[in-house]
Amino acid sequence: DNHSVSAETGTLRGLHFQAPPHAQDKLVRCGQGALFDVAVDIRKGAPTYGQWFGIELSAENGKQLLVPKGFLHGFVTRAPGTEVVYKCTDYYAPECDGAVAWDSCGIDWGFDGSPVLSGKDAAAPALADFDSPFVWEG
Repeated sequence: DNHSVSAETGTLRGLHFQAPPHAQDKLVRCGQGALFDVAVDIRKGAPTYGQWFGIELSAENGKQLLVPKGFLHGFVTRAPGTEVVYKCTDYYAPECDGAVAWDSCGIDWGFDGSPVLSGKDAAAPALADFDSPFVWEG
């Protein structure tokens, strides 16, 4: 398992992916607190390319989100001390790690103001400038 803890409400992580040959499926749940979790299709040629899906996850509702290979993943915390727990199908490979700007996919994050971002996430390219390593095989 991988996990992260965000101290502040409004902490936004993403939008992240791990490229081949170490692409990952992720099963995401909230161990403590609450978050809005998002997946975005980045498979070139997919009829749903660039479309997103979001769901509220909390320790109370017990819901989970499966984020398949070829999708970006991100979340914004709704409560302080939110813990996010991930099951992944491959190990973290920093050489395959990538990100797309959180505000470039038209996602309704459901909050006003500026999110708390990491330097990596703040510097990520926009979806329009991104060359995805994933191809739709449909």
